[in-house]
Amino acid sequence: MADKEAIEIAGVRLTSPDKVLFPEQGITKHELADYYMAVAEVMLPHVRNRPITLVRCPAGRQKKCFYQRHAGSGVPPELGEVEVPGFEEPYLYLRDLPGLIAIVQMGVLELHPWGACKDRPDRPDRMIFDLDPGEGLSFPDVVQAALDIRGRLAALGLETFAKTTGGKGIHVVAPLERRHAWPEVKQFAKAFSAELAKAQPERFLTRNSKAERKGKIYIDYLRNDPTSTAVAPYSTRARAGAPVSTPLDWSEVRPQLDPSAFTIRSVPERMRKLGRDPWAGIFQVKQRLPSGYEAQAGSPRRSRRPSRAAPTATP
Repeated sequence: MADKEAIEIAGVRLTSPDKVLFPEQGITKHELADYYMAVAEVMLPHVRNRPITLVRCPAGRQKKCFYQRHAGSGVPPELGEVEVPGFEEPYLYLRDLPGLIAIVQMGVLELHPWGACKDRPDRPDRMIFDLDPGEGLSFPDVVQAALDIRGRLAALGLETFAKTTGGKGIHVVAPLERRHAWPEVKQFAKAFSAELAKAQPERFLTRNSKAERKGKIYIDYLRNDPTSTAVAPYSTRARAGAPVSTPLDWSEVRPQLDPSAFTIRSVPERMRKLGRDPWAGIFQVKQRLPSGYEAQAGSPRRSRRPSRAAPTATP
Protein backbone atom coordinates (compact mmCIF):
# COMPACT_ATOMS: atom_id res chain seq x y z
CA MET A 1 0.00 0.00 0.00
CA ALA A 2 1.31 3.45 -0.83
CA ASP A 3 2.69 5.73 1.86
CA LYS A 4 -0.20 8.16 1.42
CA GLU A 5 -2.54 5.43 2.65
CA ALA A 6 -0.68 5.04 5.93
CA ILE A 7 -2.11 6.55 9.11
CA GLU A 8 -0.60 7.65 12.41
CA ILE A 9 -1.75 6.36 15.80
CA ALA A 10 -0.07 7.39 19.07
CA GLY A 11 2.71 8.90 16.98
CA VAL A 12 3.41 5.59 15.21
CA ARG A 13 3.08 5.19 11.45
CA LEU A 14 0.68 2.35 10.61
CA THR A 15 0.89 1.15 7.03
CA SER A 16 -1.85 -0.84 5.29
CA PRO A 17 -4.37 -0.07 8.04
CA ASP A 18 -7.15 -1.86 6.13
CA LYS A 19 -5.27 -5.15 5.97
CA VAL A 20 -7.52 -7.88 7.43
CA LEU A 21 -5.87 -9.82 10.26
CA PHE A 22 -8.87 -11.80 11.54
CA PRO A 23 -10.82 -12.79 8.39
CA GLU A 24 -13.82 -14.32 10.19
CA GLN A 25 -14.72 -10.96 11.76
CA GLY A 26 -13.09 -8.74 9.14
CA ILE A 27 -10.90 -7.20 11.87
CA THR A 28 -8.24 -5.00 10.35
CA LYS A 29 -4.85 -3.74 11.41
CA HIS A 30 -6.47 -0.38 12.20
CA GLU A 31 -9.09 -2.01 14.44
CA LEU A 32 -6.41 -3.99 16.28
CA ALA A 33 -4.50 -0.76 16.93
CA ASP A 34 -7.71 0.85 18.20
CA TYR A 35 -8.19 -2.12 20.54
CA TYR A 36 -4.77 -1.63 22.11
CA MET A 37 -5.43 2.09 22.39
CA ALA A 38 -8.58 1.25 24.35
CA VAL A 39 -6.94 -1.22 26.77
CA ALA A 40 -3.45 0.28 27.05
CA GLU A 41 -4.06 1.79 30.48
CA VAL A 42 -4.92 -1.57 32.04
CA MET A 43 -2.60 -3.71 29.90
CA LEU A 44 0.69 -1.81 30.08
CA PRO A 45 1.29 -2.34 33.81
CA HIS A 46 1.35 -6.10 33.14
CA VAL A 47 3.63 -6.07 30.08
CA ARG A 48 5.95 -3.07 30.14
CA ASN A 49 9.65 -3.50 30.91
CA ARG A 50 9.53 -7.29 30.58
CA PRO A 51 11.42 -9.35 28.00
CA ILE A 52 8.84 -10.51 25.49
CA THR A 53 8.19 -13.12 22.86
CA LEU A 54 6.03 -12.02 19.93
CA VAL A 55 3.81 -14.11 17.67
CA ARG A 56 3.91 -12.33 14.33
CA CYS A 57 1.29 -12.96 11.62
CA PRO A 58 2.01 -10.23 9.04
CA ALA A 59 -0.54 -11.58 6.56
CA GLY A 60 -3.23 -12.37 9.13
CA ARG A 61 -3.95 -15.20 11.54
CA GLN A 62 -4.73 -17.77 8.85
CA LYS A 63 -1.42 -17.28 7.09
CA LYS A 64 2.10 -18.08 8.21
CA CYS A 65 2.86 -16.98 11.78
CA PHE A 66 6.19 -17.15 13.58
CA TYR A 67 7.73 -16.45 16.98
CA GLN A 68 10.23 -13.67 17.57
CA ARG A 69 12.12 -13.49 20.84
CA HIS A 70 15.10 -11.39 19.94
CA ALA A 71 15.77 -8.10 18.25
CA GLY A 72 16.49 -8.26 14.55
CA SER A 73 16.36 -6.17 11.41
CA GLY A 74 13.28 -4.03 10.99
CA VAL A 75 12.53 -3.68 14.70
CA PRO A 76 10.87 -0.29 15.26
CA PRO A 77 12.48 2.28 17.59
CA GLU A 78 9.37 2.24 19.81
CA LEU A 79 10.53 -1.15 21.18
CA GLY A 80 13.44 -1.44 23.57
CA GLU A 81 16.21 -4.03 23.62
CA VAL A 82 17.69 -5.56 26.76
CA GLU A 83 20.65 -7.86 27.28
CA VAL A 84 19.69 -10.87 29.39
CA PRO A 85 22.46 -12.93 31.01
CA GLY A 86 22.63 -16.39 29.48
CA PHE A 87 21.27 -15.34 26.08
CA GLU A 88 23.48 -14.32 23.19
CA GLU A 89 21.00 -11.96 21.58
CA PRO A 90 19.09 -9.14 23.29
CA TYR A 91 15.40 -9.48 24.01
CA LEU A 92 12.74 -6.99 23.00
CA TYR A 93 10.57 -5.20 25.52
CA LEU A 94 7.71 -2.69 25.57
CA ARG A 95 7.90 0.68 27.26
CA ASP A 96 4.62 2.42 26.50
CA LEU A 97 1.60 2.91 24.23
CA PRO A 98 3.66 3.65 21.09
CA GLY A 99 5.31 0.27 21.63
CA LEU A 100 1.91 -1.46 21.60
CA ILE A 101 1.02 0.24 18.33
CA ALA A 102 4.44 -0.62 16.92
CA ILE A 103 3.84 -4.33 17.46
CA VAL A 104 0.57 -3.98 15.54
CA GLN A 105 2.59 -2.49 12.69
CA MET A 106 4.81 -5.60 12.89
CA GLY A 107 1.76 -7.87 12.52
CA VAL A 108 1.95 -9.18 16.09
CA LEU A 109 -1.19 -11.02 17.18
CA GLU A 110 0.10 -12.43 20.47
CA LEU A 111 2.32 -10.98 23.19
CA HIS A 112 4.04 -13.33 25.66
CA PRO A 113 5.98 -11.49 28.39
CA TRP A 114 8.36 -13.02 30.87
CA GLY A 115 7.21 -13.45 34.44
CA ALA A 116 10.09 -11.16 35.40
CA CYS A 117 11.10 -7.57 34.68
CA LYS A 118 14.14 -6.59 32.65
CA ASP A 119 16.01 -5.08 35.62
CA ARG A 120 16.02 -8.45 37.44
CA PRO A 121 15.30 -11.11 34.80
CA ASP A 122 16.55 -13.85 37.12
CA ARG A 123 13.88 -13.11 39.75
CA PRO A 124 10.30 -13.86 38.64
CA ASP A 125 7.45 -11.89 40.20
CA ARG A 126 4.66 -14.23 39.11
CA MET A 127 4.06 -17.98 39.27
CA ILE A 128 1.65 -19.40 36.70
CA PHE A 129 -0.45 -22.56 36.59
CA ASP A 130 -1.86 -23.08 33.10
CA LEU A 131 -4.94 -25.33 33.21
CA ASP A 132 -5.57 -27.03 29.87
CA PRO A 133 -8.56 -29.39 29.55
CA GLY A 134 -8.31 -32.66 27.68
CA GLU A 135 -10.89 -34.15 25.35
CA GLY A 136 -14.26 -34.77 26.92
CA LEU A 137 -14.12 -31.92 29.43
CA SER A 138 -16.16 -28.73 29.38
CA PHE A 139 -15.24 -25.27 30.60
CA PRO A 140 -17.08 -25.72 33.92
CA ASP A 141 -14.56 -28.50 34.66
CA VAL A 142 -11.73 -26.00 34.15
CA VAL A 143 -13.53 -23.48 36.36
CA GLN A 144 -13.80 -26.00 39.19
CA ALA A 145 -10.13 -26.92 38.81
CA ALA A 146 -9.12 -23.25 39.01
CA LEU A 147 -11.20 -22.76 42.15
CA ASP A 148 -9.71 -25.88 43.74
CA ILE A 149 -6.17 -24.75 42.98
CA ARG A 150 -6.96 -21.30 44.32
CA GLY A 151 -8.14 -22.84 47.58
CA ARG A 152 -5.12 -25.11 47.94
CA LEU A 153 -2.72 -22.24 47.31
CA ALA A 154 -4.63 -20.05 49.76
CA ALA A 155 -4.13 -22.78 52.37
CA LEU A 156 -0.41 -22.28 51.81
CA GLY A 157 -0.73 -18.53 52.28
CA LEU A 158 -0.66 -17.58 48.59
CA GLU A 159 -3.16 -15.15 47.08
CA THR A 160 -3.93 -15.76 43.41
CA PHE A 161 -5.53 -14.15 40.37
CA ALA A 162 -7.30 -15.71 37.39
CA LYS A 163 -7.60 -14.97 33.68
CA THR A 164 -8.84 -16.68 30.57
CA THR A 165 -6.16 -17.85 28.16
CA GLY A 166 -7.95 -16.85 24.99
CA GLY A 167 -8.55 -20.56 24.45
CA LYS A 168 -10.11 -23.38 26.49
CA GLY A 169 -8.09 -22.89 29.66
CA ILE A 170 -7.56 -20.68 32.68
CA HIS A 171 -4.35 -19.26 34.14
CA VAL A 172 -4.08 -19.16 37.93
CA VAL A 173 -1.37 -16.66 38.82
CA ALA A 174 0.32 -16.03 42.17
CA PRO A 175 2.29 -12.76 42.44
CA LEU A 176 5.62 -13.09 44.23
CA GLU A 177 8.20 -10.84 45.76
CA ARG A 178 11.34 -10.90 43.67
CA ARG A 179 13.31 -13.07 46.08
CA HIS A 180 13.19 -16.48 44.38
CA ALA A 181 15.22 -17.64 41.38
CA TRP A 182 13.50 -19.27 38.42
CA PRO A 183 14.50 -22.86 39.37
CA GLU A 184 13.02 -22.43 42.85
CA VAL A 185 9.70 -21.13 41.52
CA LYS A 186 9.54 -23.84 38.87
CA GLN A 187 10.32 -26.56 41.42
CA PHE A 188 7.59 -25.34 43.75
CA ALA A 189 5.08 -25.26 40.89
CA LYS A 190 6.14 -28.74 39.80
CA ALA A 191 5.87 -30.19 43.32
CA PHE A 192 2.49 -28.56 43.94
CA SER A 193 1.12 -29.79 40.58
CA ALA A 194 2.53 -33.29 41.00
CA GLU A 195 1.00 -33.57 44.46
CA LEU A 196 -2.41 -32.55 43.15
CA ALA A 197 -2.16 -35.04 40.26
CA LYS A 198 -1.16 -37.78 42.70
CA ALA A 199 -4.03 -36.96 45.04
CA GLN A 200 -6.63 -36.76 42.23
CA PRO A 201 -5.27 -38.75 39.28
CA GLU A 202 -8.75 -39.03 37.79
CA ARG A 203 -8.85 -35.23 37.33
CA PHE A 204 -5.30 -33.96 36.86
CA LEU A 205 -2.01 -34.81 35.23
CA THR A 206 1.31 -33.03 34.79
CA ARG A 207 2.54 -34.87 31.70
CA ASN A 208 1.70 -33.35 28.35
CA SER A 209 0.64 -36.66 26.86
CA LYS A 210 -2.31 -36.59 24.48
CA ALA A 211 -2.89 -40.28 25.06
CA GLU A 212 -3.34 -39.69 28.81
CA ARG A 213 -5.15 -36.36 28.74
CA LYS A 214 -8.63 -37.50 27.77
CA GLY A 215 -11.05 -36.47 30.51
CA LYS A 216 -8.31 -34.79 32.56
CA ILE A 217 -6.86 -31.35 33.07
CA TYR A 218 -3.21 -30.86 32.27
CA ILE A 219 -1.52 -28.58 34.81
CA ASP A 220 1.25 -26.89 32.85
CA TYR A 221 3.73 -25.72 35.48
CA LEU A 222 6.45 -25.36 32.83
CA ARG A 223 5.32 -21.78 32.19
CA ASN A 224 7.53 -20.88 35.14
CA ASP A 225 10.65 -20.66 33.04
CA PRO A 226 12.21 -17.73 31.15
CA THR A 227 11.91 -19.45 27.77
CA SER A 228 8.39 -20.86 28.25
CA THR A 229 6.21 -17.82 28.62
CA ALA A 230 2.43 -17.40 28.92
CA VAL A 231 0.22 -15.05 26.93
CA ALA A 232 -0.10 -11.56 28.39
CA PRO A 233 -3.18 -10.16 30.11
CA TYR A 234 -5.28 -8.38 27.46
CA SER A 235 -3.27 -9.83 24.58
CA THR A 236 -5.13 -11.00 21.53
CA ARG A 237 -4.67 -14.57 20.30
CA ALA A 238 -4.02 -15.65 16.74
CA ARG A 239 -7.19 -17.75 16.71
CA ALA A 240 -10.64 -17.74 15.18
CA GLY A 241 -12.98 -15.31 16.91
CA ALA A 242 -10.24 -12.78 17.77
CA PRO A 243 -10.19 -13.90 21.44
CA VAL A 244 -8.43 -12.01 24.21
CA SER A 245 -6.72 -13.40 27.32
CA THR A 246 -8.78 -11.57 29.92
CA PRO A 247 -8.18 -10.96 33.65
CA LEU A 248 -11.13 -11.88 35.85
CA ASP A 249 -12.45 -11.25 39.32
CA TRP A 250 -12.67 -14.54 41.15
CA SER A 251 -16.40 -13.86 41.49
CA GLU A 252 -16.61 -14.29 37.70
CA VAL A 253 -14.94 -17.70 37.74
CA ARG A 254 -18.08 -19.80 37.79
CA PRO A 255 -19.62 -22.51 35.59
CA GLN A 256 -21.56 -20.00 33.47
CA LEU A 257 -18.37 -18.23 32.36
CA ASP A 258 -17.93 -18.22 28.58
CA PRO A 259 -14.30 -17.53 27.59
CA SER A 260 -15.27 -16.99 23.95
CA ALA A 261 -17.20 -13.87 25.02
CA PHE A 262 -13.91 -11.99 25.55
CA THR A 263 -12.82 -10.64 22.17
CA ILE A 264 -11.18 -7.61 20.60
CA ARG A 265 -14.62 -6.07 20.18
CA SER A 266 -16.09 -6.91 23.59
CA VAL A 267 -13.21 -6.35 26.03
CA PRO A 268 -12.98 -2.54 25.66
CA GLU A 269 -16.68 -2.23 26.53
CA ARG A 270 -16.20 -4.63 29.43
CA MET A 271 -13.42 -2.41 30.78
CA ARG A 272 -15.55 0.71 30.41
CA LYS A 273 -18.32 -0.91 32.42
CA LEU A 274 -15.96 -2.25 35.10
CA GLY A 275 -14.07 1.03 35.35
CA ARG A 276 -11.01 -0.81 36.65
CA ASP A 277 -8.62 -3.68 36.02
CA PRO A 278 -9.64 -6.85 37.92
CA TRP A 279 -5.91 -7.47 38.35
CA ALA A 280 -5.01 -4.02 39.67
CA GLY A 281 -4.49 -5.46 43.15
CA ILE A 282 -1.79 -7.86 41.95
CA PHE A 283 0.84 -5.18 42.43
CA GLN A 284 -0.01 -4.66 46.09
CA VAL A 285 0.33 -8.32 47.07
CA LYS A 286 3.60 -9.03 48.85
CA GLN A 287 4.20 -12.75 49.33
CA ARG A 288 6.91 -15.37 49.03
CA LEU A 289 6.89 -19.08 48.37
CA PRO A 290 5.96 -20.94 51.57
CA SER A 291 8.89 -22.28 53.52
CA GLY A 292 8.78 -25.91 54.58
CA TYR A 293 6.52 -26.95 51.71
CA GLU A 294 6.85 -30.61 50.75
CA ALA A 295 4.98 -32.45 48.00
CA GLN A 296 3.08 -35.41 49.35
CA ALA A 297 -0.18 -37.23 48.77
CA GLY A 298 -3.28 -35.56 50.09
CA SER A 299 -3.54 -31.91 51.08
CA PRO A 300 -0.49 -29.65 50.88
CA ARG A 301 1.51 -29.33 54.08
CA ARG A 302 1.01 -25.88 55.46
CA SER A 303 3.90 -23.51 55.68
CA ARG A 304 5.25 -22.43 59.03
CA ARG A 305 4.42 -18.90 57.94
CA PRO A 306 0.87 -17.69 58.70
CA SER A 307 -1.46 -18.62 55.86
CA ARG A 308 -3.96 -16.29 54.31
CA ALA A 309 -7.61 -16.99 53.78
CA ALA A 310 -8.80 -17.01 50.21
CA PRO A 311 -9.32 -13.36 49.20
CA THR A 312 -12.80 -12.01 48.72
CA ALA A 313 -13.39 -11.16 45.08
CA THR A 314 -14.35 -7.63 44.22
CA PRO A 315 -17.99 -7.58 43.05
